[in-house]
Amino acid sequence: MKQILKNDFPSDQVYQLKDLEAWPELGVSLAVLGNPIQHSLSPQMHNAAMAEMAQVDPEFNNWTYYKFQIHPDNLHQALDMFHSNGFLGLNLTVPHKVLATQWIKIGESAVKLSGASNTLIRGVDGYKGYNTDLYGLVKALESSFGINLQDQEVILLGAGGAARAAAIACAQAGVKSLTLINRTMSKLDTILESLDQLDEKPNTKTRGINEPVLALSHNPIVINATSLGLKKEDPAPIDLALLPHSTRVFDMIYNPDRTTLLKQAESLGMEVCNGLNMLAYQGERSLKIWTQKNPSSKTMFEAALNGLKQSQ
Repeated sequence: MKQILKNDFPSDQVYQLKDLEAWPELGVSLAVLGNPIQHSLSPQMHNAAMAEMAQVDPEFNNWTYYKFQIHPDNLHQALDMFHSNGFLGLNLTVPHKVLATQWIKIGESAVKLSGASNTLIRGVDGYKGYNTDLYGLVKALESSFGINLQDQEVILLGAGGAARAAAIACAQAGVKSLTLINRTMSKLDTILESLDQLDEKPNTKTRGINEPVLALSHNPIVINATSLGLKKEDPAPIDLALLPHSTRVFDMIYNPDRTTLLKQAESLGMEVCNGLNMLAYQGERSLKIWTQKNPSSKTMFEAALNGLKQSQ
């Protein structure tokens, strides 16, 4: 009988639910689940970090991170199968990170507040969930712009899950004011309800997408948590022209690396950053949860950047 080797299951391949039916023991397995998942940079990031960690601790030569295409309708079944196959950790993308919360144990308050979990760790009878997106956003903003978020003014665009997590992250980081902007104002209610659960929250306002965006300070931070910008022909979600030139603009989108919003910001002399740093930092915390070690966010960022360049 042929011996099954780890190389027989390359980490850059997209796997399906049916592959779990006969998944062999391949050391310590991790995976990202999504629909679609083909263009995920997570395997490159995590496997690069673990290769570096293996130079100090050879144990990590036995760890591999995979990607699985899982339809939302099959997520519950998939989680059971990943657990029975011994997968130590899972990352979840939209919409899985919201759906999964009904079948996992809550590992931290951020999951309950955001209504989402993007990082699962295996327990005896199921998975426990965390949300590393909050950490990833705060670290990305503070490192990219060289600031401390405390007492900053933030203008947040969007009302979906990413915006909800961003609002909570900013509030917990101690921002002074938070302006929530969305096309449909009523969709901001979920974010407001989450903020109301915090012991302390910033001065919060809501505005429609077509209302003029004015700043209270001379150097606000604009965060785009909408999907506008994923397509190169997408317009910017707001007009930045009325904001000070010292505004900092952060777009969670990293592919393309310069959205229409960031291009306008650059033309106005504003400091800009896309979401690749956030991806690396949330990945760093996920890997730390699984390994109890301190992986390098720099290594993960460089691997993600290389993966992005190769895909273009």
